[in-house]
Amino acid sequence: MTHQRPVGSRVLDDPAVASFHRDGYVVVRGLLDEEEAGLVLATAKKDRRLAAHAMGWPDEDGGLSKITLWNHPGDDIYGMVARSERVVGSMSRLLEGEVYHYHSKLMLKEPEVGGAWLWHQDYGYWYQNGCLYPLLASVFIALDPATTANGCLQILRGSHRMGRIEHQVIGGQLGADPERVEIAKERHERVAMEMQPGDAAFFHCNLLHASGQNRSAAPRWTLICCYNARANEPYKASQHPGYTPLETVPDEMIRAYGHRASAADQVFMTVDDDVSDERTAARTAARSAAD
Repeated sequence: MTHQRPVGSRVLDDPAVASFHRDGYVVVRGLLDEEEAGLVLATAKKDRRLAAHAMGWPDEDGGLSKITLWNHPGDDIYGMVARSERVVGSMSRLLEGEVYHYHSKLMLKEPEVGGAWLWHQDYGYWYQNGCLYPLLASVFIALDPATTANGCLQILRGSHRMGRIEHQVIGGQLGADPERVEIAKERHERVAMEMQPGDAAFFHCNLLHASGQNRSAAPRWTLICCYNARANEPYKASQHPGYTPLETVPDEMIRAYGHRASAADQVFMTVDDDVSDERTAARTAARSAAD
């Protein structure tokens, strides 16, 4: 279900929270306004440190998606979005308690060559990191128009109720068990999440989602911020952090930080950071096979 950004308070209201728990996701139109989304996109396009740390993830048909990933929100415009009251307050409502920043990523599907993502659950990966419970969620924020033509997010409505599905290496990615995915497609409505800049989808970590290749002439830029419940602190170390108190900032800080690019002390992840992460292992295996 789609909701407009609430007037006054920007934290998700009761109907939006109910939609999330029923469907596994909720779309909020205008989570970032036009100016805010434009600032984030313009900054990302000029951010040399962001580009220098981008990782390429292949699909089975030769497409490539680029992702830059970091664990801790920096003193930059991306960090202001991740720490904003509207996002953190909404996540706290969805996960029913205090949350902390698990990681964020900037994703780019370049025109005509942008890669697809297999059907998967985020908890299919994060379970391996010592998170006992599926008390994690992400907010997927469109920075430019996301359409079916340029590989927008697709979800299976209500599929989070299936629980965690086993994942396996398929090509250069880790995907959900194909047999179960096909059955899920028969029983759950498939929704293409076409969005305008600033629109956002909050979604449950067990929601099955995927995206197609970008064969259009338009790029697809997305900022994704992921959160874990404090009560779900991992029982073992992994490449993503355990509980770290998250200091929220007023929503106005997004504009105040304007074109402030990646903080000088920001630490980005690389493909070799931790091969115990199954998605990283999948990419490493694909890279080795190609060699």
